[in-house]
Amino acid sequence: MLTRPLLNAILLDEAIVRGLLDPEARLLIEWLVERAEEATWEHGEADSEKIVRRLCRRGKAVSRFVYLWCHQRAHAAALQLAASERFPWPLPMDSIDPCILMQDILSWEDELPHDRAA
Repeated sequence: MLTRPLLNAILLDEAIVRGLLDPEARLLIEWLVERAEEATWEHGEADSEKIVRRLCRRGKAVSRFVYLWCHQRAHAAALQLAASERFPWPLPMDSIDPCILMQDILSWEDELPHDRAA
C-alpha cells in the first residue's frame, strides 16, 4: 500500500492527465498507482519516492504522446516525442481510439524491465 504522500504525488499531478479524456486518464492513473505499489513492495519505502517520480515522468510522456496522436492529430510532434523518449513500443499506423492506444502502450510498458519502464 502506498503512503498518502506517494499516492498524492500521482493523483494530484494534473500534468499527468492534461488533455486526456476520462477513460484514458483513468487507465493511466490506475496503471501508475499499481506500478508504484509494486515498486514499494519490491524495493521498500526508501526508494519509493524516487521510483514514483520516475513513474510520473514516464506517465506524463505517455500521456503527452496519446494527446498529440489522438486528440491533436499532431503525428509529427508525437513521433518526435516518441524518438526523444525512446519509446520501445510500436507506433500507431493511423488514427486510433485514444483509450485503445493507451491500453496498448501500457501493455507494452508492462513488458519492459522494471528499471527501464520506470
